Amino acid sequence: MRHAAPGTRTLRQATGALGAVALMALGASPAVAADSTPEPQLVLGEMASTVDGLKPGSTYDVPVSFTNTGTEALDKVYVQYSVTHGLSHTELPSNCGLYDVGSYDEIPDESYAICAFDQTVEPGVVYAPEKALTLNVLGHALHDELRVVVDTDGSLPGDSGGQPVPGTGPAVKLVERPDATPAAPGSGEHEGWDDANISVNAVNTADLQVSGSDLSGEVGDTVPLDVKLTNAGPGWVLGKLDTSVTKVRVTIPAGTTVTKNPCTKVATGVYECGTAQRWLNEGSVETRSFKLRIDKAVTGAKATLKLTGQARPYDKNPENDTAQIPLDVTGGSSGNGGGSSSGSGDGGSTSSTGGDSGTSTGGSGSGSSGGSTTSGGSSASGASGSVTTADGDLASTGSGATLPLAGAAAAAVAVGAGAVIVVRRRRAAQQ
Repeated sequence: MRHAAPGTRTLRQATGALGAVALMALGASPAVAADSTPEPQLVLGEMASTVDGLKPGSTYDVPVSFTNTGTEALDKVYVQYSVTHGLSHTELPSNCGLYDVGSYDEIPDESYAICAFDQTVEPGVVYAPEKALTLNVLGHALHDELRVVVDTDGSLPGDSGGQPVPGTGPAVKLVERPDATPAAPGSGEHEGWDDANISVNAVNTADLQVSGSDLSGEVGDTVPLDVKLTNAGPGWVLGKLDTSVTKVRVTIPAGTTVTKNPCTKVATGVYECGTAQRWLNEGSVETRSFKLRIDKAVTGAKATLKLTGQARPYDKNPENDTAQIPLDVTGGSSGNGGGSSSGSGDGGSTSSTGGDSGTSTGGSGSGSSGGSTTSGGSSASGASGSVTTADGDLASTGSGATLPLAGAAAAAVAVGAGAVIVVRRRRAAQQ
């Protein structure tokens, strides 16, 4: 796949190296490619990087054009459109297919339309689909992502994309645009493909809310504190890569000790809980569960919850961005009397279990091959209301172990074959 995500090309090069090692282990020399056919070059026309002001319930026509900047005519090209949760495809032409791909790593659920054009594409000529592809702006649209790719190999979104749903509308073809300026020869950044990433923003809101479970018990009891973050919609929220959508700052009641900490400690008695992924679907609920030991009764003790983190201009209802949960202590005296002295009076915390954990409803979809959710939980793909178990702030990714390039000839051959299988499974990382 030519239009691979960062890292995929490195994997492909590693595969070639492993195959060469296997051949040398057998006493053979890797063949030198004799095909000197020039690589095709495709360059997209200018596209705005941001589209603002769309209204939920409206549509958006995607303006796409491209130039073959190579030296040879092409007999087939593909145009691919991928969109996130707040956008959907309208009726597709019959020369297009629709794929739905579940979330993986920090990539949310996406829908792909891939259109094939079986016609000659001459060098130095600007082409465009005779009819622009139209997208629906859904009621939960807010900040969405659109990616457009033109290529010569029709790369699919991944093995887990399943079989495409074929379009039912009249087929469209490419037409020349003589009024448009062709891209200059040699201006392509890639071999055989080009892409554009567009931020699509709708005029919408999303109401993020915090709440917590009641706190009561006797001195010496260990009680739960369930901290809930809810996206009451109507919009879903998609944040930046490697960034939590928002954070909940939790201040522990005075006179208690934390015995289970699902979040990150930032000060004595103060914790911050991030989101399981960089998005929150509309209607989703994420829960972080603390355990508190009541060491003594302190008059007016309470837990305080507050949304913090990055700005939320889409949230127009600040009244539910904070919550206070009184601690009702029974069977102990007020002030400094009664109970253990191990708890600190300012809402102290001593023991904790590291890392964030919790349960979210309406979270991310299950990963497709080529990536898996690493936030410590599994996800059910699909619309909001599905269940996700999350451990920690945003999902983290790690690198695997390095494969040794040594051993007997038979082992080297096995390594090369295994690497080819890995490349096949990495198809999903191309978008």
